[in-house]
Amino acid sequence: MDIGIDKLNFFTSDMYVDMGDLAEARNEDPNKYLIGIGQKKQAVISSSQDSVTLAANAAGKIVDDFERKNIDLILFGTESGVDSSKSAAVYLQGLLKINPQASGVELKQACFGLTAGIQLAMGHIMMNPNSRVLLVGSDIARYGINTAGEPTQGGGSVAMIMSAKPSILKINPGNAHLTKDIMDFWRPLYRKEALVDGKYSSREFIDFFDQTFNEYKERENLSTSDFDALIFHLPYTKMGLKALKSGLQGESEEVQKRLFDQFDASKQLNAEVGNLYTGSLYLSLISLLKKGKLQDNDLIGLFSYGSGAEGEFFTANTVPGFKSALENVDISWLDNRSQVSVSEYEDIYKSSLEFTDRDFVTEFKQDKSEFKFMGQTNQQRIYK
Repeated sequence: MDIGIDKLNFFTSDMYVDMGDLAEARNEDPNKYLIGIGQKKQAVISSSQDSVTLAANAAGKIVDDFERKNIDLILFGTESGVDSSKSAAVYLQGLLKINPQASGVELKQACFGLTAGIQLAMGHIMMNPNSRVLLVGSDIARYGINTAGEPTQGGGSVAMIMSAKPSILKINPGNAHLTKDIMDFWRPLYRKEALVDGKYSSREFIDFFDQTFNEYKERENLSTSDFDALIFHLPYTKMGLKALKSGLQGESEEVQKRLFDQFDASKQLNAEVGNLYTGSLYLSLISLLKKGKLQDNDLIGLFSYGSGAEGEFFTANTVPGFKSALENVDISWLDNRSQVSVSEYEDIYKSSLEFTDRDFVTEFKQDKSEFKFMGQTNQQRIYK
């Protein structure tokens, strides 16, 4: 039985801050952000968007009446949850009017949540061949204004529907996984902004990739030259490039050129949006599928990393005719986003930080998105 991705979409804010402008405001050389970490723009998430609405706006484009009736499981990967008890999947189920017989849970392990969901969906579909599973990775990446991590912020959501007989990607069984209890990135319960040891996290990212990539190749009797593309979780695009360089040491010029070219295609959307946390790897996948030079049955290697830390390498093959299935995945709207100034970005950022038990209203009237977070009444979140 082939199991994989049948539908795919993503969503982010219609506002961004230019990374060159942000660098100048922080008294940095713009090339430190534009070249040094490889980011051009950073999504600015308004107070009227949270992990639930970002997910709803991404999934709403692929959940039609057929899916509302037939989806039987919702898996919601996030580290930006809106409630310590109620799953974001339940909010999402209500907003999208998915049938009440469907079950759903929220998955958390830093940026690994959506990948964990894929593995769970594989088993679920194997036991229930007619199942259709909705998966989302939805997050807002926050490190703080004028911090070392600020240029790696961003936000958005990737949504997919998995099933048997997929039309886009067949996920191959098996993976290479590594877990280590480390403190490279974490966010205590009392904070909305993450804490990170950037250099340590970068070293661990590359080490996790090297170990899982080599283990997978040995286990599956593959060589690096067998891959048509290698893609990565991209908190910033230079991170993936560093890992790829490590993995391609000793390979022929032909293999290196092919995989570097495909990686360049896979990073384009991430450079325009910033860090999606759980969705970053899969935004890179969309970028590769839309902008890369892939053919039917090509083999893609995917490296997922969630700080703290879990890393996993797995593979997928493009399904014959996958390009026609991608025609509804629109990326052109990214060119029509509105640029905000650094001071405007700072005001918007600060408007979403407060923990409070008071009633409040967001700037939802200015939000053109289909799904919006309106505010809080009697300590209950209100969605439109």
